[in-house]
Amino acid sequence: MKLLYATSNLGKVEFMIKFLENLPIELCSLQDLPDSLVIPEETGKDPKENAIIKARKYYEQLKRPLFSCDSGLYFEEVEPEEQPGVFVRRVIGSDKELNDAEMVAYYAKLAEKYGGKLTANYRNSICLILDENTEFAYIGDDISSEKFYIVSEPYHTHLKGLPLDSLSVEIKSGKYYIELEENEKNGKDIGVGLRKFFMDNMNL
Repeated sequence: MKLLYATSNLGKVEFMIKFLENLPIELCSLQDLPDSLVIPEETGKDPKENAIIKARKYYEQLKRPLFSCDSGLYFEEVEPEEQPGVFVRRVIGSDKELNDAEMVAYYAKLAEKYGGKLTANYRNSICLILDENTEFAYIGDDISSEKFYIVSEPYHTHLKGLPLDSLSVEIKSGKYYIELEENEKNGKDIGVGLRKFFMDNMNL
């Protein structure tokens, strides 16, 4: 089945293709479509609301099976007014959208303020729309990340579209995720939860 992942972030698309490997899903993204689409305004208070908003807006324009994801970044140590939540790419209290380099600088400085590292977790959500009468939305621990550190000292490189990987450190090994070999990645596999979501709701 052809299914649109409603994102232009190629890093996220590559990860999703890997997670859904061997399922009968042919994935494409917004990069494969014309540039005339209206980009939804993410006004939700949490990742699930934003995933629903994006999926419904793109379905309204395209009338084809698609899904949207959204994430919130949450820290254990920071004050509530500094909690990024769903505004990962926005400076808190501002409408400014951060580019990759600005994100690295902003979160490195925040980690430095709290002693050099923050205990972090991504809470992820997904909304799948198959037709006008069939919609599924979900947020849960099985598709959210394990706890990890955001540190003040960046790794020397980062993946395009995933800038915070250069600040993200696995708690168990103390290594940056970006430098871990595939066979070293023994952490939580959110692909299991994602695959279950699609298999259950698409009868695969």
